[in-house]
Amino acid sequence: MNEVTHAKFGMGASALRKEDNAFITGKGCYTDDKTDSDILYGYVLRSPAAHAKFKIEDISEALAHPGVHAVLTADDIEDLNPLTNIVPIKQPDGSMNATRDIPILCKDTVRHVGDAICFIVADSVAIAKDAAELIELDFDILPAITDTEKALNQDAVRVYEDGAENLAYEHFLGDREATDEAFAKADHITEVKLINNRLISNYMETRAVQAKWDEKNKRFDVTVGSQGVFGVRRALAACMNLEPEQLHVMTPDVGGGFGTKVFVYREYPLCLVAAKKLGRPVKWTSDRSEHFVSDAHGRDNVVTAKMAMDKDGKFLAIDIDLIAAMGAYLHAYGPFIPYLGITMTTGLYDIQTMAATTRGSYTHTVPTDAYRGAGRPEAAYVLERLVDQCARELSLTPDEIRRRNLITPDQLPYTTPTGRMYDTGEYEEHMKVAMQNAGWDDFEARNTQAKLDGKIRGIGMSTYIEACAFAGSEPAFVDLKEDGTFDLRIGTQSNGQGHATAYAQLAAEKLGIDYEKINLRQGDTDELENGGGTGGSRSVPLGGVSVVRASEQLAEKIKNIAADELEASSADIELNQGEARIVGTDRSISFSDIAKAAKDETDLTGEGEFKQEEATYPNGTHICEVEIDPETGITEIIKYTVVDDFGVTVNPILLAGQVHGGIVQSIGQCMNENVVYDEEGQLLTASFMDYGIPRADNVPGFDFSTRNVPSTTNALGIKGAGEAGTIGATPAVMNAIVDAIYREYQIDHIDMPVTPAKLWAAIHAAD
Repeated sequence: MNEVTHAKFGMGASALRKEDNAFITGKGCYTDDKTDSDILYGYVLRSPAAHAKFKIEDISEALAHPGVHAVLTADDIEDLNPLTNIVPIKQPDGSMNATRDIPILCKDTVRHVGDAICFIVADSVAIAKDAAELIELDFDILPAITDTEKALNQDAVRVYEDGAENLAYEHFLGDREATDEAFAKADHITEVKLINNRLISNYMETRAVQAKWDEKNKRFDVTVGSQGVFGVRRALAACMNLEPEQLHVMTPDVGGGFGTKVFVYREYPLCLVAAKKLGRPVKWTSDRSEHFVSDAHGRDNVVTAKMAMDKDGKFLAIDIDLIAAMGAYLHAYGPFIPYLGITMTTGLYDIQTMAATTRGSYTHTVPTDAYRGAGRPEAAYVLERLVDQCARELSLTPDEIRRRNLITPDQLPYTTPTGRMYDTGEYEEHMKVAMQNAGWDDFEARNTQAKLDGKIRGIGMSTYIEACAFAGSEPAFVDLKEDGTFDLRIGTQSNGQGHATAYAQLAAEKLGIDYEKINLRQGDTDELENGGGTGGSRSVPLGGVSVVRASEQLAEKIKNIAADELEASSADIELNQGEARIVGTDRSISFSDIAKAAKDETDLTGEGEFKQEEATYPNGTHICEVEIDPETGITEIIKYTVVDDFGVTVNPILLAGQVHGGIVQSIGQCMNENVVYDEEGQLLTASFMDYGIPRADNVPGFDFSTRNVPSTTNALGIKGAGEAGTIGATPAVMNAIVDAIYREYQIDHIDMPVTPAKLWAAIHAAD
């Protein structure tokens, strides 16, 4: 016999989050909470112009200002490398795209409002801001271009003087010849043109960094809010011409990331340079206004999509033309984000051929990069809006056209035209369950009642699939401590998802201990050799399996030590509630005593690493029902229904939280959020006074359930869930709104965000 008595809150249990007590009692510790007694503060002087030649006339008065310790300009940091695009894209001619790197400080030209010019270090942020006002600058304002699509026109203002055009790159994926043939023989072709609006990742905790030069160890100590310390260390080392070992990077609690905190930003190397130069720690913390003009933005696509169909509405081919705004520079993953979305072009549908052309455009705007879902929400949005339009033009219901085209279980595993390999799923089944839960068949009665009340209703669905937990690994280490508790070390980074709880559940189940006794250690490059960080819903699918394996290995080591101490066979040892016991007896030894009895530290550590060869593919159906007041244009989400396939559920509470949060972010994009630049490149939505985010009264209750089919590519069957809500929700909400206004006014198109003013204008224009 060789058993572990399962912990109360193991895999699949609705364990409450271990993290929350500290957060709700004010005991969380974020980057800005870290403060040394001799700390100095940094402030970035940013460009007020979107495009200009400039000259720094004089910094002497700023330097002489009481409390100022340094004013750094581009000339002071010439030995630093710019921040580079790290995922180049292969173009149709076989070349890799050229890059336009982000200068740490601009030397003579600024290319977006918020571009960095000087870095002032002082005794306080207030003093640094005052000193910035004393710096004499001469600006020669130049024309700007901010329109994503118009930037590619031949007569558009150039973002770079040496550029023949604003084309950042071009990419093609698919089979052009086969796609053209399918369109030539099609009985019907449907076309849509959509704008996927630009967003700002408004996490609760703005970015912050603190840097200190460690003279004794000849390295930097860097504390920074991030989505993974090892990625930050690599990028910082490349920027500063250092070996990674010369950087000790730490991340404490993080108040939201959404992809945007993956990256290294200019302020990080600037703080390091200043800290070494001045011999004192230097901290920079963004305020909300800076966040709007300095952190990478999301989305901002203009896409034309066409579907070729036979007479029965069977999809034959899809053709995509996508223009993606890159902003003024190519950000770290900028060009890769649209590419990632394009690989999901055909969604859950059996479409045999496709062609997709992507062009990136430079504009005088903040650069774009990954934002929750990173390309996959954009892909799902255009596909599901197109599918609904196909249904309207063929006089089919939204569910019927999907039913005719969904990949069936007997086609799995299924390889898409872009090379994605879907392993498991029952796509029509979760659509059926979602329709039942949403009361789909009774909608007409509710719509009739709404009309009696002077309102109109719409119901919309989306069936989605995403790729996440991409091929790779995330090693984990579990250590038994002398007090009988366990430390779990891993290179992912929680940004609020509940990793400390999920990982603890998985470990506790194997170690026979309460999950409260498992302590997560993350965010410190000194504690591990490497780590992949958090992004792409990889943490639990990859890291979780490694945690299980590390815990299993440690459990065996604990049994072996216990067997020696109890003079029994390890096969007769069970682990339960913090002790090892001989099965069927009252003879036992505590984990604490086992730790003390170990002859070697390695006997108290379990190591696990799961290497996944293929992505996982969460999928599901979202159904949204809305009610619109034609007199005001106000839209209310009446009911929201989700049935998802996440393979295997680790913790239903955490899972629901991830799905709910993702949906709310999509609601924000559909109804509130929108980055607006004027023709001169000024950001008109530069604060919460002008940039709408979802509020409590925008958010409905959620009817969420799962219909899981375990993954065969993941060792625990997990598919991942961090981004799924955002991917499925945007088209569902918009399809519901369009359904309402099409039923009543034959309006079959409106772009996000559907604000009351925009909707009111569309309705009254159609009257």
